[in-house]
Amino acid sequence: YFRYMDANNGEQFVNPDVQAYWKDVDLYLGGAEHATGHLLYSRFWNKFLFDLGLVNTDEAFKKLVNQGMIQGRSNFVYRVEGTNQFVSKGLKKDYKTTKLHVDVNIVTNDLLDTEKFKAWRPDFADAEFILEDGKYHCGFEVEKMSKSKYNVVNPDDIVSRFGADTLRLYEMFLGPLEQAKPWNTAGISGVHSFLKKVWRLFFEDETLRLSDVEPSAAEFKSLHQAIKKVNADITQFSFNTCISTLMICVNELSTEKTSSRKILEPLTVLLAPFAPHLAEELWEQFGHTDSISSAPYPIHEEQYLKETVKEYPVSFNGKMRFTQAYDLDMDRSEIEKQILENEQTQKYLEGKPPKKVIVVPGKIINIVV
Repeated sequence: YFRYMDANNGEQFVNPDVQAYWKDVDLYLGGAEHATGHLLYSRFWNKFLFDLGLVNTDEAFKKLVNQGMIQGRSNFVYRVEGTNQFVSKGLKKDYKTTKLHVDVNIVTNDLLDTEKFKAWRPDFADAEFILEDGKYHCGFEVEKMSKSKYNVVNPDDIVSRFGADTLRLYEMFLGPLEQAKPWNTAGISGVHSFLKKVWRLFFEDETLRLSDVEPSAAEFKSLHQAIKKVNADITQFSFNTCISTLMICVNELSTEKTSSRKILEPLTVLLAPFAPHLAEELWEQFGHTDSISSAPYPIHEEQYLKETVKEYPVSFNGKMRFTQAYDLDMDRSEIEKQILENEQTQKYLEGKPPKKVIVVPGKIINIVV
């Protein structure tokens, strides 16, 4: 990492002025299982080079993050002892069986593809199956991914079926970066559906839905809430919550049938680190000739996050019956007038005049009958 700073210098290990410019490594990201082989090894050599006066610092890494291990979801078949028969999980209690790992790539949602199983290994070519409802149900456990457990998922297969953005997004969506997370191929479809929903937000019948119409306050609020949350979470490596935020934003904008360029362009840039291929394609569709990676990342504006409407809980004798939205700057007397004219209010009053109407601006409405 020092030589990267000054790779063409044939006279010095690294020029001190060049190192002073580049400074230290901002982030060391690696698995905890490599702490000895990689991290301690590099720190030892760093200190050694510092003692020799060849580098400016005895610690080169500003921040360390150990990403959690992605665990595999193993599947099992149950072989009836002394035979080449395999009994489905729900029936195995009636037989004396041996549990065997099976290749997860021939299992879908814990259902075994029996023909692929027979082709998997020569000794299983004449296998017979005792099924439940015409299907073979496999057992499962969450374990370390290992070739010996046949639970390694080939990323090329995922990419060919769902695309690279789906794989990338799903790995980030699994959970907090530093925690171990179980892989479940069945869960990929949800992330894939989200990306398809993003595409439908921009396109209708293969026609780009992009206009210069001025966005509504609700659209601005959805976008800037997402920008604020993603910018905060991405610096904490909370990628899973970033994706959750983007999902909420896309749902809200889809409900609003948003087509405004002022909303969709910054949303695309916000999405780009998580689904770069889709974002790049959308960026080109917008008419840009430069890469989306060169676009400035959006920054939220507080003016769009100010609440202008309050959803008041409307209570009768202290018991909440329904909610009603009013502008926050609406006068107390006007709120009282409108709530008494409300159809739902009239239903609960049953034709009787209220004894008292309590309005606490920005908080509650309580009608005493």
